[in-house]
Amino acid sequence: MENAVLITIGDEILSGNTVDTNSNFIATELKNIGIKVSQIFTISDEIETIKKTIQSAFEVGNLIITTGGLGPTRDDKTKKAIAEFFNDEIALDEVTFNHLKNYMEKRGRLEILERNREQAFVPTKSTVFQNHFGTAPCMMMEQDGKLLFSLPGVPYEVKPLIKDQIVPYLHNKFSLNYISTRIVSVVGIPESILADIIEDWELALPENLALSYLPVGTRVKLRLTATGENEAVLQQQLEQEIQKVLPLIKDNVIATSEDKIEKILGEILHEKKLTISSAESCTGGELAKMITSNSGSSKYFLGGIIPYATEKKIDILKVKKETVDEFTVVSEQVAAEMAEGCQKLFDTNISLSTTGVAGPGKGEDGKEVGTVFYTIRVDDKEVTSKLYMPHLERLDFIHFVSQKIIQDLVGILINN
Repeated sequence: MENAVLITIGDEILSGNTVDTNSNFIATELKNIGIKVSQIFTISDEIETIKKTIQSAFEVGNLIITTGGLGPTRDDKTKKAIAEFFNDEIALDEVTFNHLKNYMEKRGRLEILERNREQAFVPTKSTVFQNHFGTAPCMMMEQDGKLLFSLPGVPYEVKPLIKDQIVPYLHNKFSLNYISTRIVSVVGIPESILADIIEDWELALPENLALSYLPVGTRVKLRLTATGENEAVLQQQLEQEIQKVLPLIKDNVIATSEDKIEKILGEILHEKKLTISSAESCTGGELAKMITSNSGSSKYFLGGIIPYATEKKIDILKVKKETVDEFTVVSEQVAAEMAEGCQKLFDTNISLSTTGVAGPGKGEDGKEVGTVFYTIRVDDKEVTSKLYMPHLERLDFIHFVSQKIIQDLVGILINN
């Protein structure tokens, strides 16, 4: 079991109305047990299209996972296409029907059971993995040593099916190797120079270890992946290699375990017992969203404010009107006063502020799109920086700026 093919079924994906997040999640989970995704198809919900795609998929892979196209009505084309491809018939499965009945009862929706009864009809040759978060079950078909799993398309149904049922099933059935990964986050060194610095270490890595360079904004994540039969041995091996490379880049390393910068920050804030708040204009709450995405963030994040209008910066954060008049609202001086006002408002050790122009139009003071000033204030010390990124679209700009600010803060806290 080495190659997998993913098939996303649904016109809503093809039209661009819905983003396919399932494929990214499934590919990541499969990679963690040593299964490589060779191809990803996105197709319409038509019987002949589905059958032809399954045939093409089996020519390059021995595992197919489809998402989407499973509905509660008799015109469910995906289920019919799968039954036809495997020369099978569709019939009521009593175990699945009882599971569906219990699911409806627990949610007080028994009156619509009959309308969803069709969900319990499955190909007679299939193995059913019951869906505990929805009404459409997952069906597995096996032929000539090849497997096809057909899942619903709703992400919150797909994730537990993959993580809790399908991945463990595949791991046990095929005695797959364990895959262990560690991330070393490096800042302040361009990727090309970083590669030169650690070249000798990289070339000396054991054969079962692989290194990837993953740039994220101005940070480079070194992803070290180990493959083998014993998970504990792999973890020990990874730690040994990380300890070997740290002396080469230790002044630029901000983390050796966590992947996401907001989680790295959360660990530092928790360890140092520091509190933080945010005052965001051009980032529109993205900083607060990232910080509070961590479990337990209520221990250190006390609050945030989005004073989008200039008068709210003045009224709530006590930014001086004279400062705005002299330097404009998108300026180093206003960012600094916003951070100070935010720190006083929430009574935190740390405060973050942003003021800028995310686009697509120019700011009210004529500042160019892509301009942003941000201040990081720790106790009574502050650092204000400027970024200019006119090439980024609005949402990309907001995300990049927020990532950069948290990364800068992590660097400040580590070095102090």
